[in-house]
Amino acid sequence: MRGRAPRASTRGPSRVAPRCATRSFASSGTRPCDTSARRIPVSTSSSASSQQPAPGRQPAPNRQPAPSQPAAAPQLPRLFDVHQHILPPVYLDALAAAGIDPAREDGFPTPQWGEKDARSFADGMNIGFSLLSISSPHVNWGDDAASVRLCRRLNDYASRLCAADPARYGFVATLPVPDVTAAVTEARRALALPGALAVKLPTNACGVYLGNQRLDPLMAELDARSAVVVVHPAKPSAVPQGQFAADHAPVFEFLADTTRAVLNLITSGTLDRYPRVRWIVPHCGAFIPEVVHRMQGISRVLVPAGMMASADVLSAVRTLYFDLAGDAEPVMLDALLKVADPSHLLYGSDWPYTPAPLVRQKALALFAGPHAAALEPARWRNAAALLGIN
Repeated sequence: MRGRAPRASTRGPSRVAPRCATRSFASSGTRPCDTSARRIPVSTSSSASSQQPAPGRQPAPNRQPAPSQPAAAPQLPRLFDVHQHILPPVYLDALAAAGIDPAREDGFPTPQWGEKDARSFADGMNIGFSLLSISSPHVNWGDDAASVRLCRRLNDYASRLCAADPARYGFVATLPVPDVTAAVTEARRALALPGALAVKLPTNACGVYLGNQRLDPLMAELDARSAVVVVHPAKPSAVPQGQFAADHAPVFEFLADTTRAVLNLITSGTLDRYPRVRWIVPHCGAFIPEVVHRMQGISRVLVPAGMMASADVLSAVRTLYFDLAGDAEPVMLDALLKVADPSHLLYGSDWPYTPAPLVRQKALALFAGPHAAALEPARWRNAAALLGIN
């Protein structure tokens, strides 16, 4: 959610600070000169005696103005980041070999990433634990065999990275859906690797959406394991052409596809049939908080008409976990808090697609903002409990 691009960029306009980051500075007047201050005249005479002070008087010290000290940067609490991405060479090379330019595919710049970059970012953000995953494009672009090979290589790479620093990293296994048989096989293999804490499923893979019964064998496997599933948006298989939101998928299409997938999970009965699967929905739930009551109301018409299976939409949403990546403040979080279980809210940075300075601004808006007290468990406790990390 991309060939290698030389520099990181934001998910949004480049290098533009959000409005919430604007600072107001009070103007200060100039202090008038203190005419009562004694002044020591400076003599131009070369005579030493002419430069001596009058008896009983000492010269005024040569005072230099104290250097101004920069304001200390606001401190962030210790954080557990469930939405952090990796872009290893094996991933970028596979995209290039398939002729896929990720920046062109999703309409968003591909950031620079490296293991040292990741450590430096986490240190600067006071992130104590990072859950690492692949973003978009998804790893299956129509060649199932290539997707299977790539998933194995990605999961092995992520496991080695996490094994080198297990107190700091865990990873989300990538699965080659919609090849369901191969996805079940890789889930069994990858979840046994060191550092594996969850699996990633895209909102759609080659047009097959979460909630499609074609995925039921995989759902059964994940349910048997009480697995954590991290949902990540993917560009829909068909979008209108020649308009901004479609050309730049993170602006709108990613949120729309997340909403579409979650509604399908609910209305298909997938959440009811596989209740032990624990789902993390990204980006403050996308549009789910805004449409859930509408969906609940419409179900009262569709169910009696035989056009929808009975579903308690509001209760289903309360079972989901939500990461707070993106622009939670000042609007989206208000809506999410009205429909989500507060113990199911998790911090997510979406780095490196969101660059470090912007990640910091967003985190401060969350944890030093009006909902800071309500979000205290989202800093660390909720994710640690979900994923079994101390």
